[in-house]
Amino acid sequence: MSMVALLDYGSVLIFAITGALVASRAQLDLVGFAFIASLTALGGGTIRDLLLDRNPIFWIANPTYLAVAAGAALIIFFTAHLLESRLRALIWLDSFALAIAVAAGAGVALALDQAAVIVILMGMITGCMGGLMRDVVVGEVPLILKQGELYVTAAFAGAATAVLARFYLVETPLALLACAAVAWVLRAGSLWFGWHLPVYKSTPPKT
Repeated sequence: MSMVALLDYGSVLIFAITGALVASRAQLDLVGFAFIASLTALGGGTIRDLLLDRNPIFWIANPTYLAVAAGAALIIFFTAHLLESRLRALIWLDSFALAIAVAAGAGVALALDQAAVIVILMGMITGCMGGLMRDVVVGEVPLILKQGELYVTAAFAGAATAVLARFYLVETPLALLACAAVAWVLRAGSLWFGWHLPVYKSTPPKT
């Protein structure tokens, strides 16, 4: 199994768990769990593959990805109540999924010899879009839009790290590991230490 496929499997699994946890917070039925988990797990990679004109899309070429997402939804449906704080688990699992998915997206673009800016964008799209769709569908404020938090920024930094590493002739697997590490450290720092970007604040008009 290639490094990119392994990253795709990892991101699908963890994002599916986060989707199922969101479904549990919304008190959906089993079909709702499977839908939200699959949307979260496969959404970012689907958009990536459509933009890159990869045919067929990764989970159509290999339906095992869909089975992984559905299996995760089934397990969480019966076990979510055991978690003391589903929101905390969701946020931290999402940080791992983000890092892995960014690396997967960047890896796919690198394998297709795309330009640096495309590699970065594909990493960001793969990492961010599934979670965005998950939160929008269930009516929650998307994590990527939480005020000042490092989310899209973490995805950008991770994907840019992969590009820089390949520019300096680092082997692709190591470049993707560095990508995931940078993305996760920034996201985790935002959650744990409160790292954030400056937030725009309007000033009252002068009288």
